Amino acid sequence: MNEIADKVKETDDLLLLIEQHKKEIWEWKQKESKWLEDRVLLDGTKKLVDKLAEESQARVKQLDESLANALEINENHQRYNGKLQTRLTEVEQDNKKLSKQIEDYLNKFRKAGL
Repeated sequence: MNEIADKVKETDDLLLLIEQHKKEIWEWKQKESKWLEDRVLLDGTKKLVDKLAEESQARVKQLDESLANALEINENHQRYNGKLQTRLTEVEQDNKKLSKQIEDYLNKFRKAGL
């Protein structure tokens, strides 16, 4: 009878061990599922970050080109404004000379009685 009790106990122990292993297997499958889910999420996030980085680099390149164009236009305008300022100074000096000549002629005419 002892042998039968031992066999029943052994069988119960084996069944208990099998149930524990089934529970552990289920828990590991749950963890694996979560890891796979996280992996998919990380892969998607990485693709998104890579795409945004690519788009950002393209935009930075566009902005650099726009800045270079704007700086070139600014430089051209500064040169042109410098030439205009020089010309304006010349015109102002010519105006003063003409004004002086007209004043001199008027004074001559006044002295001549005209």
